[in-house]
Amino acid sequence: MSSTTDKIKGATNEAVGKAKQGVGNAVGNDKMKVDGAMQEAKGNMQQAVGHAKDAVKKAVDG
Repeated sequence: MSSTTDKIKGATNEAVGKAKQGVGNAVGNDKMKVDGAMQEAKGNMQQAVGHAKDAVKKAVDG
């Protein structure tokens, strides 16, 4: 996967995770809140991978 793809997927997962947490809070669904937090964390990791790939490419390209 390219760094851009990682960052886009990460941003999407982060946004969906936050939305799930909000809905979970609104309806009192603890499972949905936990699922949302996990998806948000996954998105954060995907974005970090994308940024790391950019840094490595920049270092290699000089």
